[in-house]
Amino acid sequence: MERRQFLRHGSLVGGAALFGLEPSPRFLSAGTREKHAQDPVTLGRTGIVVSRLAQGTGTSGVGKASNQTRALGLLGLAELLRAGVDNGLGFWDLADQYGTHPHAREALKTVPRDKVVILTKTHASTDREMWADLDRFRREIGTEMLDIVLLHCMMDDNWPRQKAGAMAALSRAKEKGMIRAHGVSCHTLGALQTAAAAEWVDVDLARLNPARIAMDADVDEVLPVLHEMKRKGKGVIGMKILGAGGLRPRVDEALRYALASPVLDCFTIGAESRGELEDLLARIPKASLRG
Repeated sequence: MERRQFLRHGSLVGGAALFGLEPSPRFLSAGTREKHAQDPVTLGRTGIVVSRLAQGTGTSGVGKASNQTRALGLLGLAELLRAGVDNGLGFWDLADQYGTHPHAREALKTVPRDKVVILTKTHASTDREMWADLDRFRREIGTEMLDIVLLHCMMDDNWPRQKAGAMAALSRAKEKGMIRAHGVSCHTLGALQTAAAAEWVDVDLARLNPARIAMDADVDEVLPVLHEMKRKGKGVIGMKILGAGGLRPRVDEALRYALASPVLDCFTIGAESRGELEDLLARIPKASLRG
C-alpha cells in the first residue's frame, strides 16, 4: 500500500457513496477519552499485556510471503518492526503463512525479547504437526517462548474436531511454558461462533470494520458473538480494520469504530512503510475522540 493511497481518504469527498457503504453505528463512532496506539491493554483473562495496535506483517499474506516481505525484504521489515518498538508498540502479528518469522528474528537482534509480545499462526492439524511447528517456529524467530499461537484461518464449524491433535499439543505447550496462550483466527461466522463456545480458546483474531468488508458476516451478526467472547473472558484482537484496503478513503472512521468498540481489546493493522506506520500513530489519538 503506497502512502499516498493510504492518505487519499482526506481528499475523497463522498468516498462512502463510492463504496456503497453505510455509516457506522453512532455508539461506536468515537469516544470521549483519548487513546493511543501504544496504550497497554490486557487480552481478556490471559494476563498478556500488549499495545493497543499490533504491527501486522501479512497484508495479502500467502505462500510464505506478504506485501511487507515482498516490498521491504528481510532487513526492511525488520527495521519497520524495530521502528514500531521504538515508538512504543509492543505487539507483533506474524504467521507461518506470511513467511515473517525470519524478519522477526532479525529485528530481535536489537529488540529486547521482553519488549514485544509475539503472536504467530499455524496450519497444523495433528499433534505431530503442531510439535514440529512449535520447534520450527521458535528456531525461525529465535526465541524459546512464543507468547500466542493461533490456529490459522478456521472456516469449518467443526474445527475443534478437525484440529483436536494440534489443540492438545498447544495445551501441553502452554503447561510447559513454551507458549502463553492459544486460540484461533476465524474466517466464517460458524467458525467464529464455535470459537466463542470453545473453552479452549484463550484468544481470537476476528474480522471487524464498520462496512462489512472482508468480514465473516454482517456486523450485526458478528458483534453478538464477539460480545459473548468478551463475556467469557477471551482476548479479542480485531483484524481487517481497514477492510483489506477497502476503507482507505475512510481510515479515520474505521479507526474510530475499532477504538470505540467494546468487543475489541486491541487490533492489528499491517503498515507497509515507516511513513504509513507513523501516520497511523498520529491518527489514532485524534480518531479516538468524538468530533
